[in-house]
Amino acid sequence: MQHNFPNIINKDGVAIYFGHIFNDKESGVFFEELLNNIDWRNEVVLMFGKEITTKRKVAFYADRGIEYTYSNKTKKGLIWNSTLLKIKEAIEQRTNVKYNACLLNLYHNGNEGMGWHSDDENEIIPNSSIASISLGAERKFSFKHKTTKETFSILLENGSLLEMKGTIQSNWWHAIPKTKKVLTPRINLTFRQMKS
Repeated sequence: MQHNFPNIINKDGVAIYFGHIFNDKESGVFFEELLNNIDWRNEVVLMFGKEITTKRKVAFYADRGIEYTYSNKTKKGLIWNSTLLKIKEAIEQRTNVKYNACLLNLYHNGNEGMGWHSDDENEIIPNSSIASISLGAERKFSFKHKTTKETFSILLENGSLLEMKGTIQSNWWHAIPKTKKVLTPRINLTFRQMKS
């Protein structure tokens, strides 16, 4: 399935926002299945030399033998379940890319966010596609250019797909800002191409 969605960042990488690829009913079913059937764990990250346990919960699923190290922690990929495989197939049809790993984040409300970062760890194939699915609460997603410092944001809707690829991780940071306005949870799935 080819698409003609515009690149929402005009330079130094590619970000394509497909909007809704699942309707509200499908998104609601996926949300409940993932909420109840994923092996969610609190994230333990190293900040300023101290281990901090985040409120946000995470999980990592992948093809056999794939590991992912970030914030000085290594995660071994859990075995795909049927819901994840269904979502993965739908995304692969739209992006024309095969993914072999998925990092999931569960934000309970707007008090939980994610600071500026790039998905540029060694295990990720450089300049490869990262496909991000949002389920549940709408959240603002911000980009910041690493040299010009220009920023802009988009609203990620329930059931929407954002694909990032090319040199975007080398040139831009991205973040999910915290907000008092969002009181409900959001599940985010980022499908990745990792070295195997």
